[in-house]
Amino acid sequence: MTVDVAIVGGGPAGSTCATLIKKYRPDLSVLVLEREVFPRDHVGESQLPAVSTILDEMGVWDKVEAAGFPIKIGATYRWGRTDELWDFEFVPGSQYNKFPRPSKFEGQRRMLAFQVDRSVYDKILLDHAAELGAEVREGTKVQRVNREGDRISSLSLEGGEDVVAKHYVDASGNVGLIRRAMDVGVNSPTHLRNVAIWDYWQNADWAIDFGEGGTRIQVMSLGYGWIWFIPISTTRTSVGFVISAERFKELGKKPVDVYLDAIAAEPNISRWLQHAVREDKLASTKDWSYVADRVVGENWMLAGESSGFADPILSAGMTLAHTGAREAAYTIMELERGEHDPVWLKERFDDMQRVRLQSHIKFADFWYLGNGRFTDLRDNTSNIAREVGLELNPEDAFRWLSTGGFASETYQVAEIGTWDVTAVKLLTQWFAGKEATWAIAQNNVFDLDLTGTESVFVPVMEHGKIGKVKAWRRNGKVLPYHGDFLPVVRFLRQSSLAEDFVPFLQRFFAERGYDFRKYMPRMLQTLEAMVTEGWVKASFDPAKPTMPVRTPEQTDLMHFNRDNTPLEELSQAVA
Repeated sequence: MTVDVAIVGGGPAGSTCATLIKKYRPDLSVLVLEREVFPRDHVGESQLPAVSTILDEMGVWDKVEAAGFPIKIGATYRWGRTDELWDFEFVPGSQYNKFPRPSKFEGQRRMLAFQVDRSVYDKILLDHAAELGAEVREGTKVQRVNREGDRISSLSLEGGEDVVAKHYVDASGNVGLIRRAMDVGVNSPTHLRNVAIWDYWQNADWAIDFGEGGTRIQVMSLGYGWIWFIPISTTRTSVGFVISAERFKELGKKPVDVYLDAIAAEPNISRWLQHAVREDKLASTKDWSYVADRVVGENWMLAGESSGFADPILSAGMTLAHTGAREAAYTIMELERGEHDPVWLKERFDDMQRVRLQSHIKFADFWYLGNGRFTDLRDNTSNIAREVGLELNPEDAFRWLSTGGFASETYQVAEIGTWDVTAVKLLTQWFAGKEATWAIAQNNVFDLDLTGTESVFVPVMEHGKIGKVKAWRRNGKVLPYHGDFLPVVRFLRQSSLAEDFVPFLQRFFAERGYDFRKYMPRMLQTLEAMVTEGWVKASFDPAKPTMPVRTPEQTDLMHFNRDNTPLEELSQAVA
């Protein structure tokens, strides 16, 4: 069988890649080979808002919304230096609009995410790819990957058939079928080695219900691990426990006993499951972060967990899978179009995937490092801190987290692990117990420094095509002349004084018909990121005014919890 694109794996990564290729290039033949027959359960149910945008581009958002999955407005954590619960929200719970469902992908819904039952969700996506013209073969196992050097010549299926394609995509998850066949190694840039154990429960009480399916996931840390509580339908909830592999081995217990002991030790989780029934589908897996040494070859690429995996504490797994698969689809379509240098396309695809994964893994490491409740992970977190010379204070943490480059996530906004600069500072402030200061508040003269840089182009992907945007590169970091970075660079080319920053932005956005007040926080964050990364040299002139920027103790989107029962009261009630 001969096709243009052969995709191994029909999960979210495989379906996303197939759908976008068929949407924008229906002339290309796409084959999806899935070993299992859907529906089937799969862990990894909590999404971030970036996934919703991709679902909309795929044309499948309405189908996902019609399935009635809970709407994720954020997460509640017990994590950090105290027992106090805190919330991270995409929109404030008090401002959640209770629109009748199903609703459209507009207004507030663009800012929210889903919590999905993967047995239902994955089938919706795979069926959608088939409706758009992809050939989908379920229950089809790839027996062998046939290679000639770094090139795949064909795939041999279990039934004896061979598949020959121009492009091959490994979306087989952590199995990494093509990755292993092409002898691509993986690197685990962390000392954390965890095990995840999970099951599904029927009729659990939700921790919080904002109406019309709106809720927050719950993440509760114990002294030796943490529990996730994720409603994935009106009646079904995913509950999992993450524990260090070393501690799990020391306990010498069966996974089910470790799992149930952890639930019994957590008062909130125990209360929500008090009247629930466990489905008895207990599963476990090693939960180790890793990054493939490379994610592209002569005629193949990796997408989803075959390219890498980041600890699930940030709920980034599905975002990474959908985003990477989208970029794989765009890269294949541009390779077929032939308008860009194929070497540039492949190098940029490789850079984006690996840097993004490394940033998420580093951010997850910091979360563990900042959790004062952990006792059994202290050696691991101490090793992380010692290896990178990181003291637990906001300034050091912020600089360390930014070493991958704030622009590397999207080339449009300054963020790390999908968190913007203010959120990162607030988080480091909470974990360290010390105010996170801003370089742009301590200085008032800002000089753009492009010495030693090379001019490059970075990809911007829209409407099925990759555009080339000017950027500067130095020491592995990139400064794009695009998105939020563009107006800041233009300002710095005209002035270096803090007092001129706001007037310039007022004119810049007014000329384009926008209210600059909406964009001002992002512009400040972008300037701070550029100072941190060395694109801007900051200094202080005592004769000039400064910008009064500081990190708040809480914000509307990050604040101490206001609706869960305090742990002390709950412990007394349970007792």
